[in-house]
Amino acid sequence: MATTVFHKADTRGHADHGWLNAYHSFSFASWYNPDRVQFGALRVLNDDTVAAGMGFGTHPHDNMEIITIPLEGDLAHKDSMGNESTIKNGDVQVMSAGSGIRHSEFNPNADQRTKLFQIWVFPKQRDVTPRYQQITLNKSLEKNDFAQILSPDADDAGVWIHQDAWFYLSDFDADFSKKLALKKEGNGFYIMNIEGEIEVNGEKLETRDAIGIWETTEIEIKATTASKFLVMEIPMKY
Repeated sequence: MATTVFHKADTRGHADHGWLNAYHSFSFASWYNPDRVQFGALRVLNDDTVAAGMGFGTHPHDNMEIITIPLEGDLAHKDSMGNESTIKNGDVQVMSAGSGIRHSEFNPNADQRTKLFQIWVFPKQRDVTPRYQQITLNKSLEKNDFAQILSPDADDAGVWIHQDAWFYLSDFDADFSKKLALKKEGNGFYIMNIEGEIEVNGEKLETRDAIGIWETTEIEIKATTASKFLVMEIPMKY
């Protein structure tokens, strides 16, 4: 029997710093909820809006897989490994912080906000050599399907991380439904509904609602309206 946890959009932590308007699915910075610390190896899912011309100054990370998915606008990146790049909607970026990195991120546009998901996943190995990867996705693969954007395998579709996790982006038409099977026994699914309205195993999710499901081998997602969503298969033990 599947076990579920349901996270309504309005139960997330919220911090409006002016230049940054952030919603936290899990405890982050000054927002702490003992029931919302993590979902298995998934530690952070932040839904950030960065004001025009603003951003995060240089700061350190270590022993975390950090995934950034831009939803609107651009995000410029610079890090201590010598990488300088800009990611935009349709791209995905990953950093394996490993033994330690420093980086900055900012909105390079003077007249447009940037919206993004930043996701942190605990790695299965500590102190790996830091690495950076960025790709542009084929958005057409998301139409009425689960388009894989992340895996543990460098030769598989999408970016890769040091963890047995798989991420998918989907863009479903109204009334379309499809099942997704678990890749690895013992993992769970965490689904964030980006926009529209979906049902996950019959549970209704509106925009920015999320649901975690584990002790199951597959899920079924039905779009009740045209919808976009992110599915993350995550190790529950790591």
